[in-house]
Amino acid sequence: MLAFDNSYARLPERFYTRMDPARVAAPKLLRLNMPLALKLGLDPEWLASPAGVAMLAGAAMPEGAASMALVYAGHQFGHFSPQLGDGRALLVGEFKAPDGQRYDLHLKGSGRTPYSRGGDGRAAMGPVLREYVVSEAMAALGIPTTRTLAAVATGERVFREQILPGAVLARVAKSHIRVGTFEFFAARGDGEAVKALADYAIQRHDPAAANAAQPYRAFLDGVVARTADLIARWMAVGFIHGVMNTDNMSIAGETIDYGPCAFMDDYHPATVFSSIDHQGRYAYANQPRIAHWNMARLAQALAPLLGEDEDAAVASAQAAIDAFAGLFEDAYLARMRAKIGLATALPDDASLIDGLLAAMANHKADFTLTFRHLAAHLGGGPIPEGLEAWVGEWRKLLAAEGRGLADVRASMDAVNPLYIPRNHLVEEALAAAEINGDLEPLDALLRVVTAPYAPQDHAARYAAPPLPHEIVEATFCGT
Repeated sequence: MLAFDNSYARLPERFYTRMDPARVAAPKLLRLNMPLALKLGLDPEWLASPAGVAMLAGAAMPEGAASMALVYAGHQFGHFSPQLGDGRALLVGEFKAPDGQRYDLHLKGSGRTPYSRGGDGRAAMGPVLREYVVSEAMAALGIPTTRTLAAVATGERVFREQILPGAVLARVAKSHIRVGTFEFFAARGDGEAVKALADYAIQRHDPAAANAAQPYRAFLDGVVARTADLIARWMAVGFIHGVMNTDNMSIAGETIDYGPCAFMDDYHPATVFSSIDHQGRYAYANQPRIAHWNMARLAQALAPLLGEDEDAAVASAQAAIDAFAGLFEDAYLARMRAKIGLATALPDDASLIDGLLAAMANHKADFTLTFRHLAAHLGGGPIPEGLEAWVGEWRKLLAAEGRGLADVRASMDAVNPLYIPRNHLVEEALAAAEINGDLEPLDALLRVVTAPYAPQDHAARYAAPPLPHEIVEATFCGT
């Protein structure tokens, strides 16, 4: 059993709607994330029991649960939607891990809520398993993320462009408070709720801010810093979220709401996969700018708490969001320096990295493997095609640092993954599960991408880029 301690449920009732998940026909455990369960202090045997599976599917709520759909608003592709909320998800409750960290247990695909906006509230198996694979790969890459605890088949069908098997995703997160949660109350002029939410978020995520001279500014600074670091981590592995709406941006600094997400194969800054991102708003290279814009929306919602008068509040909000660019640049350059084996910051770091990326784009180089090939070159391997001139400049800088090339190569291989959840392999695994009920391709992919740095036996195909006929050009959110 889970020992719930539901702090969000103690907020005013306008923050959520209390309700139970929809019943499902025949819940069946697809996969349980046993290492995560053990890390969180949960009992895998109970989670895999009929009672545990019933909870994970939303078929039965255990004692102490506080099942609720959370309300929030959001800017979706730049346009404000004043009321969104959990349209196919429920917060079951909160629990504490052995390290004292509080986590939400959240179900996706658990049925209609007052915020469904005409949707069926269900999830298909494919998107559920996609989030499982990608979120666990992100965790293995050291990127803050929601985690998948389990995937459960419902025994029912969902109707999208075709009829698909249904499933529920059980995930954990440090919280599900979003930029859009603050926007919801700010748009209604509900300053009391904005303050209550900010006080709660400070207590949960930024307790040190409570003792700051300006607690709400300290909280905003914390969210800005976490977000800048998160986006830098995305950029360093070629990850594209796909739908960076403010309702999909966690104030905890975790990657949340995996939909049409993808990792790049060939590098190009304008890469877009999401089938609904027709204008490229959330393209790879736009992600830092959009995150900055999203932070401005949070600052706008918090502005009444940031100063005694309007001018002071606006100035404080502006200063907080102006810090984003520098924080991101510092975090990004640090990660990119490490990817090319440089141990010290240099005046021309940015231009050196930009030069590498430009050459990669010109030669359609694989984003992930290029850095592994550069490391292999230090051990006597060939120079990646099209990078000859750049490699000459790079090696001069490495020589100036005076480190042994074997050490440089080892440091590069420690931060540059060999395996990512490549789109064609993800789609292959999802098709096998949905069409044939075969989860072995999914298991094999998970084994590889959750150990992304060291070469694995019989895993060459998982490192290789797609063949021309395997290229995935569009991904879908599954709603």
